Amino acid sequence: MDDRSIAYFSMEIALDEGMPTYAGGLGVLAGDTIRSASDLGIPMVAVTLLYRKGYFRQRLEQDGWQQEEPVQWSVEDFLQEVPERTAVMIEGRTVHLHAWRYDVKGLSGHIIPVYLLDADLPENSEWDRTLTHYLYGGDHHYRLCQEVILGIGGVKMLRAMNYHNIERFHMNEGHAALLTLELLDEKARSAGREVISRDDIEAVRRRCVFTTHTPVPAGHDQFSLDLVAQVLQRDEFMEMKDVFCLNLARHVLEEGKKVSEMEDVHALNMTYLALNLSHYVNGVAKRHGEVSRMMFKDFSIDSITNGIHAATWASLPFQELFDRYIPGWRQDNFSLRKAFGITKTEVHKAHMRVKEDLINYVNQKAGAGMDMEIFTVGFARRATPYKRLDLFFTDIGRLKAISEKHGQLQVICAGKAHPQDTEGKELIKRIFRFREQLKDHISVVYLQDYDLRLAKMIVAGVDLWLNTPHPPMEASGTSGMKAALNGVPSLSVLDGWWLEGHIENVTGWSIGERNSNGAEDNERLRDAQVLYDKLEHIIIPMFYENKDRYIEVMRHAIAFNGSFFNTQRMMQQYVLNAYFR
Repeated sequence: MDDRSIAYFSMEIALDEGMPTYAGGLGVLAGDTIRSASDLGIPMVAVTLLYRKGYFRQRLEQDGWQQEEPVQWSVEDFLQEVPERTAVMIEGRTVHLHAWRYDVKGLSGHIIPVYLLDADLPENSEWDRTLTHYLYGGDHHYRLCQEVILGIGGVKMLRAMNYHNIERFHMNEGHAALLTLELLDEKARSAGREVISRDDIEAVRRRCVFTTHTPVPAGHDQFSLDLVAQVLQRDEFMEMKDVFCLNLARHVLEEGKKVSEMEDVHALNMTYLALNLSHYVNGVAKRHGEVSRMMFKDFSIDSITNGIHAATWASLPFQELFDRYIPGWRQDNFSLRKAFGITKTEVHKAHMRVKEDLINYVNQKAGAGMDMEIFTVGFARRATPYKRLDLFFTDIGRLKAISEKHGQLQVICAGKAHPQDTEGKELIKRIFRFREQLKDHISVVYLQDYDLRLAKMIVAGVDLWLNTPHPPMEASGTSGMKAALNGVPSLSVLDGWWLEGHIENVTGWSIGERNSNGAEDNERLRDAQVLYDKLEHIIIPMFYENKDRYIEVMRHAIAFNGSFFNTQRMMQQYVLNAYFR
């Protein structure tokens, strides 16, 4: 086991369609990251939690109100239990842990083992046994206990399995930041000390890599120091606040404030902990790197734009097409730029095969009566206000007029709201109301329980991918990348990855300006107006009246964006910039 030098920690990882160990984009990216790492032969091992009851199964009522149901799955059908055990201290008591292994096998046969930590053991209390049951479940107390298991328990489990030569610990978001505390303890113990020193901090910093994924405040976990003291029962958080809470020393020097005056001093901020104890930090797109440097002005933050695992997200018809025209594309994703050499007829034929599967599925599940020949718009993502899933429906009258005068359209939507996000749930209900208002003019379907299987169908089967978040809140976004790989162009706000992938009328179309800074209400109306104008005057006429030109945009989406926005390129950047320097 000593040949592994990279340990990748993530709160969620999408490994298999039958395993509910992910909630959304962060977990899907983590799964794609590990797949590409295995393809490239990177000496990695990965750690996450088991989630016996998953995130949740979404059931939508008649009016669109979301109900959450536990997910049932058989752990033994997918995973192999490992014999090693370890334990963590939570609130002064011992919580025993074991792990399950899932092997990710790369194209060359290289295997990356993923270990899923499990506290559901008879020697633990009933409550402790539930700590690895629910992904993003419970309150702050439950979440902090989970993050103790992931970070501290993860390092301890790796050591129990004889992973002693790990040089880099990669934290995929701040949930795993407590792994730094265990590494600090290891350094102190190796020096025969019980107390952490400043030299230990520098040594640990050299070994840690941190990827921050969101500018949204809710995405940065914070825990009150009272709760931290209760759960961890350690003194360092008060004695070394500049490390564990935020970079207070610089704030005090720059702002002339006393420590007691700092608002953040009463919370453990997992993002600041990871920032303080990492030698390399990155955002997940060029624009997100800029936003992160503004948010965390005391830190050096690079950017590595996210990607997707091409062999996973290319639909079967396009895989067959690429195999014929671009042999070796799985091993060399950059070669997909040769998609220009695929005939337009073949591209259209492959797309129609995927679209047929999607339309048949939608009609079977929703009784929607959708038509293969009608222009189909798709958007699917987490239902939360800043994602603006309802922007498309801002002007119902305008939508009706576009469909009547310029060409029919139909819409396929999907996405879950977090169980505690009431505004997100109300957003889904609003879309159901819009569906009713449009039913005699435009067919709108909201598919329930969005997951990996459904995502693969939707991103590849629609004719246009729509993305409408409020900038600059979209750190990266990867759904549009998945669509592009399958020849589906985007109509998207200029934020996240689309700032890098967008070429107007070539790879797709933009909504809004590159540096939008207007009032949110005005910006929303302006973005909706641009969206409708592009559909009415450019996209729908091109689809119906100049199909050759539309297919040319589809080919460009594959050649320009499919060839670059992949995790193969992304992992090569991590190797060069973060792992081995």
